[in-house]
Amino acid sequence: MSAFMLSQCLISIAIVFDILSFQFKQKQKIVACLCVSGVLISSHFALLEQWTATALMLLATMRYYVSIFSHSKRLMCIFLSLNTLVLAYTFSGVLSLLSFTGSSVQTMAAFCHSDLRLRQLMLIGTSIWLINNALLGSPAAVVMELLFISSNLIAYYRYYGLAFTDDKITDKKVAQ
Repeated sequence: MSAFMLSQCLISIAIVFDILSFQFKQKQKIVACLCVSGVLISSHFALLEQWTATALMLLATMRYYVSIFSHSKRLMCIFLSLNTLVLAYTFSGVLSLLSFTGSSVQTMAAFCHSDLRLRQLMLIGTSIWLINNALLGSPAAVVMELLFISSNLIAYYRYYGLAFTDDKITDKKVAQ
């Protein structure tokens, strides 16, 4: 089996964990699924020799694990700094910038106290990764990001309706 085909198989398994992740309400369960998915996605990028994305996804796996236990903004800043170091060390062009940006937005998401804000920032970060994966030419990774966005939107609507801020959620809960 070629490295490309193996990378697509790994993404297919990661899709299961990504879809499951946002169907949970508890942030700890969301990020635990994202940890498993992150290992698989990182392996996918390594097989495609995308070293910035590989390192950033390994870092993301550690970040998700740490964020299960802490919402520290200081830790968030450490992970953002590590993202920057990865970019500086592995930079190879536009795909490096896209993966850095997507990972940085998702870093901010991981350290949110609120699952609502986590979901909102993950939509932005995932959209950036979607562009990265399309430019990379990884069809399974594009499908994964589209399914991840869809799963997040379905769960977002299920839990929050059309609310986009914590204030509207409070108003929605009070009105019920």
